[in-house]
Amino acid sequence: MIPFIQLFGLYVITHGAGGPGGGFQGGVVFASAFILYVIAFNLTDGGARFPESGNIILSSLGLYIYAGIGLLAIFFTLGAAQYLNYGFIPFTSHFEENRALGMDFVEIGIGITVMAIIVSIFFDLALKDGDGKEEEEEGSR
Repeated sequence: MIPFIQLFGLYVITHGAGGPGGGFQGGVVFASAFILYVIAFNLTDGGARFPESGNIILSSLGLYIYAGIGLLAIFFTLGAAQYLNYGFIPFTSHFEENRALGMDFVEIGIGITVMAIIVSIFFDLALKDGDGKEEEEEGSR
């Protein structure tokens, strides 16, 4: 079931520019697959499968993708300061295709960041006991 949820999350991310959905919604769907994995097995196995260091890397990677596409647009507009004007990034020879590809890359960056942050929030809440203190669990995260 989990691979199908992840596939649906990727579908929502990539088709977000042309219809309902996008990076945020797809990222939440993709994160729900990891949360269901943790619920189905246990917190220790889920933490081993998706460690906190990987979570930090993915949340930063999504932000770098988003900002990198914007900076590429500034670079290729020759200083006209058109941040996130995807049409000027030379992915292909057609302006409209460049705009669509730029939007897709930005949506992927948003989806990666949202997925990592939602999973991080889940682990932070799951590892707390009733008093708000960290639980002592071996090998978690």
